Amino acid sequence: MPRRSSLKVGISGVRGIVGELLTPQLVTTFAEAFGTFVGPGPVVVGRDTRLSGEMMKNAVFAGLLAVGCRPIDVGISPVPSILIKTNRTDAIGAIAITASHNPVQWNALKFVGRNGLFLNRYEAQELLDIYHQSEFSLVETDAYKWVDRDDDPTREHFSALLEYLDVDAIRERNFKVVYDSCNGAGSLFTSGFLEMLGCQTEGVNNVPDGLFPRNPEPKAENISELCEAVKAEKADVGFAQDADADRLAIVDEKGRPIGEELSIALAVKHVLSRNRGPVAVNLSTTAIVDHIAAEFDCPVIRTRIGEVNVAEAMITNCAVIGGEGNGGVMVPAVHPCRDSFIGMGIVLQCLAEQGKTVSELVAELPRYVMVKKTVECSTEIAHSIMTVLRKRHTDAGQVDTTDGLKITYPDRSWVHIRPSNTEAVMRLTVESPSPEKARELADQFAQEISSLC
Repeated sequence: MPRRSSLKVGISGVRGIVGELLTPQLVTTFAEAFGTFVGPGPVVVGRDTRLSGEMMKNAVFAGLLAVGCRPIDVGISPVPSILIKTNRTDAIGAIAITASHNPVQWNALKFVGRNGLFLNRYEAQELLDIYHQSEFSLVETDAYKWVDRDDDPTREHFSALLEYLDVDAIRERNFKVVYDSCNGAGSLFTSGFLEMLGCQTEGVNNVPDGLFPRNPEPKAENISELCEAVKAEKADVGFAQDADADRLAIVDEKGRPIGEELSIALAVKHVLSRNRGPVAVNLSTTAIVDHIAAEFDCPVIRTRIGEVNVAEAMITNCAVIGGEGNGGVMVPAVHPCRDSFIGMGIVLQCLAEQGKTVSELVAELPRYVMVKKTVECSTEIAHSIMTVLRKRHTDAGQVDTTDGLKITYPDRSWVHIRPSNTEAVMRLTVESPSPEKARELADQFAQEISSLC
């Protein structure tokens, strides 16, 4: 079985296991390249709670200072807060230090443009060219700037959220909410945000020590402690975040995880009921979104995987809502980025306005079953494997090769296969109105991919 590479460099930034190939020297060099790419000026730098974060932050500072940038240290911060601060201040870019859902021994650099969006693939390629050619705009010592500190990283973010949401309606209900921030960035801010909305809060895994008590990915199998706490506290809802607080999973009032795919489904239904317009989601996002959009006679734009791809499609098509099925809710009226906080606010507003429970809201959605699998596979042979799969399944159904291979069958079942942007694996996502068909397709394609890897 192929060994997973400990360093991934691409559109999602630079990600790896700290101390193997992800070293302080590498981090500093990439920061020099990014500073050269954006030019001299203020650059926001924030991180999640990982123990390696402080070391990496200082390595980033060294690289930025060397090329004449002025780092703005926002400390531990949710990624959406970093993006929104970059967009709404005079910053010319940002570096977010977080490996998101990866285990604690991993960390990463994510690069952000002055628009508060992650670099797209063309910008990322330009940055990589600068890095590989070592063409850094190093300055003389008398041109060195200094490191500024901003102790309120969520100021612009939460202000925008409170302006967007019907705060009075939510406060009137005095909801009881349990949240699980996985001891990540949300540990410092989620309770305060919910209390702004008049909620009673109870936190589990909300100590920002970087020692993740569960897998940071907010999948159903990873949030059992939250589910038990919702039942024990008789809470109205439970919210689970990943380590950098951009993804949201929801637990209903009975302590049952509804699945992170439904975070975007509920948000789409809420937004379109108030403001009709295009919806942008990636190819692996649940088909429930298409059903909801059809009810409101709104188009759905499907994109390549990657937050920036969805964000750019939202901007180009004037979408009113979008996101990704991994729990990433994106509302352009606030900012076109994945944001667990806007997801929480929308769910609470739905509960307040409709007078229903979470389980009742979910019961109104179309029923699909999704199965996700990963198959370890060498990055070097991923392209050739995708070529074989495309040839084998060209006539199986409606085929989309925008990103890997997606096959949509006449019975509304679909399969999406693609190499991961962040790990040495092939990702397989299957969805069907039939649970049996979903499992059957998932097993069939997982075996086929394994035989090729």
